Amino acid sequence: DDVRSAETASGAACVNRLFYFAIPPSVFVPIGTSLKNAIIGPSEEEEKEMGNGCDGGDGTGTGTGQQHIGWNRLIIEKPFGKDTASFEKLSSAMGALYTEKHLYRIDHYLGKEMVKNLMMMRYSNAIFEPLWNRNHISNVQITFKENFGTKGRGGYFDGYGIIRDIIQNHLLQVLTLVAMEPPVACSGENYSNYVRNEKVKVLDSILPVELEDCVLGQYLAPEDGSEPAYVDDPTVPDDSVTPTYAAMVLRINNPRWEGVPFILKAGKALNERKAEIRIQFKQPPGAAAMFPGEKIPHNELVMRLQPDEAVYMKMNVKEPGLRTTPVISELDLTYKSSFPDAFNVDAYTRLILDVLRGSQAAFVRDDELRSAWKIFTPVLHRIEREKVQPIKYAYGSRGPAEADELLRKEGFKYHAEYEWQSRSNL
Repeated sequence: DDVRSAETASGAACVNRLFYFAIPPSVFVPIGTSLKNAIIGPSEEEEKEMGNGCDGGDGTGTGTGQQHIGWNRLIIEKPFGKDTASFEKLSSAMGALYTEKHLYRIDHYLGKEMVKNLMMMRYSNAIFEPLWNRNHISNVQITFKENFGTKGRGGYFDGYGIIRDIIQNHLLQVLTLVAMEPPVACSGENYSNYVRNEKVKVLDSILPVELEDCVLGQYLAPEDGSEPAYVDDPTVPDDSVTPTYAAMVLRINNPRWEGVPFILKAGKALNERKAEIRIQFKQPPGAAAMFPGEKIPHNELVMRLQPDEAVYMKMNVKEPGLRTTPVISELDLTYKSSFPDAFNVDAYTRLILDVLRGSQAAFVRDDELRSAWKIFTPVLHRIEREKVQPIKYAYGSRGPAEADELLRKEGFKYHAEYEWQSRSNL
């Protein structure tokens, strides 16, 4: 009644409605049902007869049988289930109430400036797309690191763990944009479905993750005792085996990426806060013979998502002086120094604006989630069924040393002599 009274009082000929579901998934359906019955109405058949709203949106009726001109859209926060079965149950129940055009499943990583930049960088620069395949790329890492623990969220986090909380959604969504085939369009009319169709094709090509391709960890207290261990959180069971760190190898079974490992890493209570995409290229053919006795570092393209957004290309140049010795330098685009006057909007602000515009490209479609859960559900169930013990690592460390061994096994070459320095303060 309050909503309809406010709409009537506004005197507007067209009223658009946006509902934000920042609520537990257990109440998605009850609240969605209440909104449908009391405010949104009517059935899909009635909607089709009424046509579009005044802005070309999804015009609907009201719960009282009066016509409502305008659109109704629902933003839904994760988690979207805990596995394939729970997702299907939730999706089926919400799908009985609303069609996909009403639902905007939000993943704020898809609103980050550098993630939005991925398609522009790939498809508008002639130097990248010809190299973007198994012939030139050795491995891809997508990393999320936090330098703090669960901060009182332990009770919630323990029910999900780092794989469900970060890897299955945020990092996997970034992977799809890195690995997808070129869509028909990246902007303009109907581009939302063009982009999401290609993302689903990539997800359908990824084999289910194997436990043998994973390293799981859980943080201990630091030596000085300044922070609690994960299980010292009073909301976490003393015998919890929930991982706070995971490194996982995903394998894409298609012509572009066969044989290229995609390594997703996420962890809490680590040595730094950052999120990045790191694409390591193969050695140039013949380089070892042309520069005998010299170690030729691998080229890397790095997109730093947060903090200090940047894109830099690690490349080899001759060390200054008389010797012919290769050293790593970089071509660096640091946003704060290159665009000092630019206003970089918050990811949520950008995504809510997309909802108001009716653009769904940066929101997760139901078939994307279905394909994503098929990748992770088997290994999640095995971890829980076998009560796999996570490897302990110290608060403030880089995580389990076993993760470095996993990366070496998958062909990643670490160059300790080089460390990127942010130019944001220059």
